[in-house]
Amino acid sequence: MPEVRRLLLTRTEPPERRGFRLAWSVFRRRHQAIARRCHAARRARQQPDPQDTLTIQVRADPIPDLTEARWARIAPLLPPQNPRTGRPAHDHRTMLAGMLWVARTGSAWRDLPAPFGPWETVHGRYHRWRTAGLWPQILEGLQQDAAPDTS
Repeated sequence: MPEVRRLLLTRTEPPERRGFRLAWSVFRRRHQAIARRCHAARRARQQPDPQDTLTIQVRADPIPDLTEARWARIAPLLPPQNPRTGRPAHDHRTMLAGMLWVARTGSAWRDLPAPFGPWETVHGRYHRWRTAGLWPQILEGLQQDAAPDTS
């Protein structure tokens, strides 16, 4: 819209300025087109290969509920709850419950119910945990049955 406004204002300017305005408009549109192509190419290089992507459900087994016993097994695997600096992190247990809800239902992250917190936060933490290699360990801890007491 601003470009159209500038071109319309060109009609009211003296003829000696009109050539400059038109040349500037051509230069600007050409520059924007090049920038758009370069940006799209850079984003395409950053995207992972579709055959290399992981889905959130990495096991065929059903995802179990997050009980107290399972949480006790998983909690030591997770990073410290409160970082040394910055804003305190959202509760790990709530975030993990949200991740499990997405895994169990197969819904999109954006459909995450409000009690689990902002979907962006849950997704970001899931991504960090998956990158750090914690997600398979969490799923393994959830799948283990509590060992019976032998005493």
